[in-house]
Amino acid sequence: MNAKKVVMLVVVALVLFYVVSQPTQAAGAVQGLLSWLRDGAEAIITFLKNLFA
Repeated sequence: MNAKKVVMLVVVALVLFYVVSQPTQAAGAVQGLLSWLRDGAEAIITFLKNLFA
């Protein structure tokens, strides 16, 4: 087994542990990440609209 697979398995295990042990905080973290991605996408769309308008 190479190191990349081991690291991925460890990351997945830690994420699953976090979700199982603290589901409310995990949901808040996911909502925060999705909000950050949405804000970034809206900023890019606004930039492109202003660029080509």
